[in-house]
Amino acid sequence: MISLRDGLRTGLNRLGARSLETEAAPAAGRLTGAQRTARTPGYRPKLVLGSGSPRRLALLEQIGIVPDALRPVSVDETPIRGEAPRHYVRRVARIKAEAAKKVVRAEPEYAKAFIVTADTTVAVGRRVLGTPEEGARATETLERLRGRNHRVYSAVCVVTPDNRIRERVVETRVRFRNLSDAEIRDYIASGEWRGKAGAYAIQGIAGGFVVKLIGSYTNVVGLPLTEVVTLLKGEGFPVSAFWPNLSEIDTE
Repeated sequence: MISLRDGLRTGLNRLGARSLETEAAPAAGRLTGAQRTARTPGYRPKLVLGSGSPRRLALLEQIGIVPDALRPVSVDETPIRGEAPRHYVRRVARIKAEAAKKVVRAEPEYAKAFIVTADTTVAVGRRVLGTPEEGARATETLERLRGRNHRVYSAVCVVTPDNRIRERVVETRVRFRNLSDAEIRDYIASGEWRGKAGAYAIQGIAGGFVVKLIGSYTNVVGLPLTEVVTLLKGEGFPVSAFWPNLSEIDTE
């Protein structure tokens, strides 16, 4: 389980790394490229995460994937009037993929790297709730979600070494219990809602809000891992090749 408190350092600390840098340089407890090649047969292509999200980084590292670099991109995420939530996340994730591709391919070291981008949103019906930037908007969002069903959509894009884009859209249904005004007020005071689609983080305090969840839990956190693995494996990325190396790393 990913700790909200650990945030950006969660996956890296588990692998013994010192801290996250934009360029994922080798650190104590992590295998260098040469060590990876020496300890596993075959060659592992490089992978770049086109995001600065600590949750997505930690989720990737949960399944043994340590990106070679992070290249966050900034794009216009404004929904188009009348746009369905599923179409919205697919469009934004693809825009991110195209933007990340331009940035990453300009670096010779990553000219043949895989690139992963994603976008997540929360919706009630066809209404995209987005990521609130202030407490009043977060309060309004949680009041809309309490005691009812909502859906979380994520789109994942994988840019292949030959610049093709593969994508998947994942939907998870979530139901909240009927939160009291005091609970919403105290949750807003916790600050956990900041930077979160739908104004909540299911891997933190808000895990106690959920009555029912149908679908992918990691999708709600921010990156549906089954779909990421399926896309990468389908394009020849050896997802499981380095799992044995994890047993050699001190995780205490």
